[in-house]
Amino acid sequence: MRALITGITGQDGGFLANHLTDNGYEVYGLVRRSSSSHSVDLMKSRTGGRVRVVCGDVTDYQSIVNAVSESKPDQVYNLAAQSHVGDSFNIPAYTSHVNGIGVLNVLEATRLFAPCARFYQASTSELFGRTPPPQSEESIMHPRSPYGVAKLHGFWSVVNHRESRGMHASNGILFNHESEYRGHDFVTRKITMAVARIKFGKQDRLSLGNLNAKRDWGYAGDYVEAMRLIVEHDRPGDWVVATGTTRTVRDFLETAFAYAGMEVESNGAAGTDEFYFDKKTGRPVVTVDPAFYRPSEVDVLCGDASKISSTLGWKPKTTFDDMVRKMMENDLSNAR
Repeated sequence: MRALITGITGQDGGFLANHLTDNGYEVYGLVRRSSSSHSVDLMKSRTGGRVRVVCGDVTDYQSIVNAVSESKPDQVYNLAAQSHVGDSFNIPAYTSHVNGIGVLNVLEATRLFAPCARFYQASTSELFGRTPPPQSEESIMHPRSPYGVAKLHGFWSVVNHRESRGMHASNGILFNHESEYRGHDFVTRKITMAVARIKFGKQDRLSLGNLNAKRDWGYAGDYVEAMRLIVEHDRPGDWVVATGTTRTVRDFLETAFAYAGMEVESNGAAGTDEFYFDKKTGRPVVTVDPAFYRPSEVDVLCGDASKISSTLGWKPKTTFDDMVRKMMENDLSNAR
């Protein structure tokens, strides 16, 4: 079995490549020529050199045609995206081009040059936005960011190709999933890296936005198994992948400090007046900065993954505490 993965240099791409190669797949990874040599080298290191690299960019249709023609995949996993929700407010047109038209480019290249290949689209819980939880495949979608709007374009392009072109094309609606390989600009990794650096005196404090935002957090290593199960299932469709539980950013923050062996406490104020201080020294270690608030916030995301659980037998294996522990162990080691 041969798979082509776009977004191979990202968190999910590395986990998925290893998961597929461990299951006997031959894996090709799409890499942009503009990707840093560091990210490519890291990907090769993570995957043990088992991935064959092909050059291309989802915003350049011809390069995707070339990549599909060269790799001749049985399965295509489109993980490539402008994946930072906060940044999407500053670069909405670029986000739309990558997350909307980019999906269409990969779909069309697959349809025309690998017509028997099965297609997986990395969709997102940000599609739901302000929809009340729990959110399932049947929930109304109301995205609250340019990122979510662009991903909705990609989502419906997949549905349309499935219904009008007969493609085996599926959306994995993955809720938040984190790991020690998460990008440094995502709030979870921003927290674990900063806590580790504060622990060893290499950083004074951490600035965050809305501490009360609630998310359904799972471990990325578990979620790539769901991707494979979705693609291997006889019937294509749309699948929510989630833990079904929520934690706040505050919960994540306090858990990270606890694993670092630091006792911290909130001053009890509200909004931007709140800060956390180190109980041993009394100095502030976390502040709330309005610059990190989004123009339109998503308050609560909590997925109902009963469909994939009952149909494909998938369930998360890693607990929230274990996920934070893995991230903290990695970043404490780096900071030390």
